[in-house]
Amino acid sequence: MLVLFESPAGYAVFKVLKESKLKEVDNIWQHFETPEKASKIVQLQFFEKFKDATEALTSTASALECKLNKRLKKVVKQITATEAHEELGVVDAKLGNLIKEKLGLNCVTSNAITELYRNIKSQANQLIGGISEREYSAIQLGLAHGLSRYKLKFNPDKIDTMIIQAVNLLDDLDKELNNYGMRMKEWYGWHFPEMSRIVGDIVLYAKTVKLMGTRENASSTDFSEILAEDVEKDLKTAADVSMGTEISKEDIENVTLLCDQIIDMYGYRAQLAEYLQNRMMTVAPNLTVLVGELLGARLIAHAGSLINLAKHPASTVQVFGAEKALFRAIAKRQATPKFGLMFHASLVNQASLKHKGKISRMLAAKSAIAIRVDALRDDVDGNLGVELRAKVEKRLRQLETGMTFKLSGRAKDMNTTPKYTPVERAPKTYDAANDFSLESRAGKRKLDEVRTPAKRAAANDEEDEVKAEPVEEEGAGEQTTGELSARKKKKKQKNVEREEGVEVKEEEGSAAVEEVEATTPKKKKKKSLLQETEVEEPLITEESNVTLGASGKKKKKRASAAAPEDLCVPEPEMEAVPSEESPKKKKRKSKSLAAQSAEVDDS
Repeated sequence: MLVLFESPAGYAVFKVLKESKLKEVDNIWQHFETPEKASKIVQLQFFEKFKDATEALTSTASALECKLNKRLKKVVKQITATEAHEELGVVDAKLGNLIKEKLGLNCVTSNAITELYRNIKSQANQLIGGISEREYSAIQLGLAHGLSRYKLKFNPDKIDTMIIQAVNLLDDLDKELNNYGMRMKEWYGWHFPEMSRIVGDIVLYAKTVKLMGTRENASSTDFSEILAEDVEKDLKTAADVSMGTEISKEDIENVTLLCDQIIDMYGYRAQLAEYLQNRMMTVAPNLTVLVGELLGARLIAHAGSLINLAKHPASTVQVFGAEKALFRAIAKRQATPKFGLMFHASLVNQASLKHKGKISRMLAAKSAIAIRVDALRDDVDGNLGVELRAKVEKRLRQLETGMTFKLSGRAKDMNTTPKYTPVERAPKTYDAANDFSLESRAGKRKLDEVRTPAKRAAANDEEDEVKAEPVEEEGAGEQTTGELSARKKKKKQKNVEREEGVEVKEEEGSAAVEEVEATTPKKKKKKSLLQETEVEEPLITEESNVTLGASGKKKKKRASAAAPEDLCVPEPEMEAVPSEESPKKKKRKSKSLAAQSAEVDDS
């Protein structure tokens, strides 16, 4: 059996001398502890060395992708020519099937072959021979670096570090040119102050000063290569009537040197801008077409690299450059900014003020797609960027004009959204069977519903007292004076307590009680009985005074009983409510007061 071994230096083919040792897979390593033991198990048949590192990288990469390169085909053909009857042991089963299909050599793959391959690799330097250990390590390290670079698809032309440095330098040059230009205008303005209003551009100003020198030379100098005809005419007119001071020849020489510095810096800036454009079209062509090379370079510089920029979502790309405003708005719970660096995009500037936020959001979304394609794909052109820019421009026209555009061509065929058709439903009709009506209650409400809770409680108490008292006929007046006075005292005390809790006059309560008593015959008898006792009360008290005059104890008791009637709690003052008292009630009150006064006199 033969074994194909792929080393960093080349392809090697070993012959297994003792195939019986391969049966014990777990013990193969014991036979490769030293080079001497290993040489007893396998023997090198032939070795095909790589010419250089590039060939080694190509061969190794093709082997990883299960492809037969020229060098491997040459080795396999040598095997078939000399030892076609032998089996070839390979580690990769796919590669073995490919060799068997194309070259007709029987290949074997098993756990024993894999373990044998591992042990051969541990003693490869001694088994192959002809290569020193140091050289073999250098070849192995170089191949590892090359293979890693190949797997990462590393392209030195797509290094974005140069873009970051170039755009930062471009911004610094703009600041320096602005400072130098302001200093030049301020310095030369003492001699010719009117010139700053006529020539506004810094570079044109510097070229004009360098060509003209002092203002006295303006009339004799030709500015046609630098300035327009009307500007040249205004400059010469202003030079004749200028109010500036005179300067020396040494002063104008120093101003001219400053003008030379500005012109050189402007030329270098133009060269740097061209270099930046070329690099951006190489590294991120889709992003360049969509937002421009300058804005694209600033986005990459803000993120740190193109890969880091590709990791950010579209919402983050939209607010790049406005982080402080974003966090301040979140802290104060205000409206967040709609754009940062995206504000400088040409498509955003073309939109009106109310549509800038929408266009910025859509442009950020399309830019995120373009960035990821540029960062993660090879051989990228700007076609995707052109398509994305066309979509943003279409959306911009739709927002500005308020008109929708129909799909046409391929986009129309791809649109498979079904048209909405409303569901037809029968109109609702009025169903009279579901109607119902409430029965009206004829007549007045009952007396219990009209009464207040206090009046209802007073009526119930008096009804209970009437039920408890025995009803007597009109002719029977044999009750004693003590029973009648005790009953009257209890009744008056209850009325006083009830009137203190509820703001109702005693007259209205008694009138309501009389109306309720009029409805039942028992209450009529009660009323007649009370009237008779009140009429006879003075006679009874006189008799009781005569009969009980001898005993002082009974007089004291009677006086103490009469005292609470005289010292009873006064009635609470109520609001004046007009009420008409019946003549019977007035007569009844006068009689009761007379009886009370008589009892007090007797006592």
